[in-house]
Amino acid sequence: MNFGLNDDQQMLRDTFARFLDEHASMPRLRAAQETGGFDRALWQGLAELGTFAMRVPEEAGGLGMGTLDAGLVAEELGRTLASGPVIEAVLAARLLGQLGAADLLAGVVDGSAVASLALRDVVDHSLQWLPGGAQADLVLARRGEDIVAIAVSEIDRKAEDNLAANGIGELDLGKLPATVLASGQQAVETFAGGLEEWKLLTALALNGLAREAVRLAAAYACERQAFGQFIGTFQAISHPLANFQVEVEGGKHFAWKVIHEISVGDESAAANVSLALWWNAQTAVRAGIQGLRTFGGYGLTTEYDIHLYNLRAKAWGLILGDPARLLEEAGRRIYAGEAAALPDVGPVSIDFDLGEEAESLARETDEFFRKTLTPELKKHAHYSWDGHHPEVHRKLAEARLLFPELPPEKGGRAASPYASHAVASVWEEHGWTGHAKGTTMMVAAMIDKFGSPELKEQVLKPILAGETVCSLGYSEPGSGSDVFAAQTKATPDGNGWRIDGTKMFTSGANLADYVIMLCRTNPDVAKHKGLTMFILPLKAEGITVQPVHTFQDERTNITFYDGVKVPDTWRLGEVDGGVKTMSAALELEHRGGGFSKAHHAMIKAAEVLAREIQFEGRPLIEDRGAQGRLARARAHVAISEMLGLRALWGAEERQNLPAAGPMAKLFSSEKFLEDGSDLLDLTAPLSLSKREGAALFVNQSYRHAHGTTIYAGTSEVHRSMIAERALGLPRSRG
Repeated sequence: MNFGLNDDQQMLRDTFARFLDEHASMPRLRAAQETGGFDRALWQGLAELGTFAMRVPEEAGGLGMGTLDAGLVAEELGRTLASGPVIEAVLAARLLGQLGAADLLAGVVDGSAVASLALRDVVDHSLQWLPGGAQADLVLARRGEDIVAIAVSEIDRKAEDNLAANGIGELDLGKLPATVLASGQQAVETFAGGLEEWKLLTALALNGLAREAVRLAAAYACERQAFGQFIGTFQAISHPLANFQVEVEGGKHFAWKVIHEISVGDESAAANVSLALWWNAQTAVRAGIQGLRTFGGYGLTTEYDIHLYNLRAKAWGLILGDPARLLEEAGRRIYAGEAAALPDVGPVSIDFDLGEEAESLARETDEFFRKTLTPELKKHAHYSWDGHHPEVHRKLAEARLLFPELPPEKGGRAASPYASHAVASVWEEHGWTGHAKGTTMMVAAMIDKFGSPELKEQVLKPILAGETVCSLGYSEPGSGSDVFAAQTKATPDGNGWRIDGTKMFTSGANLADYVIMLCRTNPDVAKHKGLTMFILPLKAEGITVQPVHTFQDERTNITFYDGVKVPDTWRLGEVDGGVKTMSAALELEHRGGGFSKAHHAMIKAAEVLAREIQFEGRPLIEDRGAQGRLARARAHVAISEMLGLRALWGAEERQNLPAAGPMAKLFSSEKFLEDGSDLLDLTAPLSLSKREGAALFVNQSYRHAHGTTIYAGTSEVHRSMIAERALGLPRSRG
């Protein structure tokens, strides 16, 4: 798996970033807007840099670079709001090269002719708006079965004020002189593939724009003071920006994913092209709005650049029309079999395949579950701790599939994080809970690193044999996600300790053998410095476990500790060093976790219902609106997967990706809940039922999704982490 760019791509991006910072500066942009939204000197400079030759095939005299390379340039074009139809000219040049129009190609590549693309068939849309329509000398278009080059003279062009002053223009293409470049199905498909690539490059340009809008807003929030504080400390400012930082990051890698899908012939690629543009278009608009609002009244003035991003974000995505139609298009491609011609994207260096080891171990795990899970066990399965089954747990350990990431001498396979991730996905596909495995693995990691020989013998060995499971005693009734505010006391008692207090949400305590306890050992120091970690047997005298039932059909617990005695050898790490000890577990918890598998399973269940439900005399799944909503949910799942894989890759390859884990968890859980609500609506009233099958699953998924925004820290906590780590905003918590 590789989310990184190679050296040539890094150089390409850096070269264009430097060039555009100098030649597409905000003063230059503002000046261009006064003269129709076009900077001739910038255009010529881009031509000299080889921009318009980058996607031209080598056999036609071009550079033969890939779509991903062009996408990196598009991101920089968006970041700087560079004027002119650059993306359209890049793709027009490629089409001219593919169709053998060398005479026209030369002028486009050297910048002497400004080229653009018609986004609709001229037969049906003679009069249409074009990117760069106010400056274009040449427009490539489809005209029925012909691909034509339309010559545009100065008298044909009509400069017109528009929302973003970005040089769009309306031309009556059917009345202008046209040269047929090629005819027939192959030519039409080549042109259609170019338009699909236009969607991808435009998506990435909008992504670059959105990223810069968020950056500008975050920088301002670090400078601007109100009520004696930097406004970035206000969560009403920092949390929305954190949301957009996640959505921007996800949108970029979603578009990259689509390029990779096209290169390997993935059947999801065609629909995902549409979804990538839809996602990045609406994200850019909303990021531009939030960015402007961060500036307050100053954002409304023309003195600050943020308004330019706001307007360009809106205008750029609308040249094709209402972006909501892209959802319908994706829906038709997924559910109605609509075909789409896709481009040859050229060389693709990124790779989201987990590798042969992961594939092999996932296949073995799948075979284990297919062989082991009887109909009775499948009925026992549940997404929560309630699905834990001691016998299956032990069999997994015997097969060395319980903790495959551990070395062979500890009962594992020395599996890579990628392989372990693939195995976890198989667990989810079979609906087999990983709660006991996950929490127990955290405890095992801490015992292995900090535990006494006694703990390793009496607790760790049974854990590794699959005979013992552990729960977590972090949260308390008065602290919730603020685990470092723990008040459960551990006081010295002879050669050991006495534990008194209460822990809330100790899920699995009714089934587990041990609980790991974060206890207050020093009340006179900062709250995060006076904590110590212990292991307690849950059958010890003085421990009471009481059930707490949730509306998700999930049991958790409140546990009471009254004078519980524990020897000092069952302490983990140093006294008052609990935070350091806990870090081993937190690292495991934030390595790309998410709920995309559960989210995807919910969508599949909703699709089943949509085929059953009749709407206006036909199955609901044939309705365009329903198709679009299902497609939207699929986009959310794809982005969740990419953010999760990015966090996993970053941790494994030791890349500096600030708050990558919290980003994955935040997005995954929030979109699971959002789509859980929407798909419950879409399939109502059948989805209200708890009858066995798809209706119950959609119903339960809606309820389950609420908890995912709270598990392992609430979404609000993760937003603060993202704001501080990824955006550099000041700390918003005491």
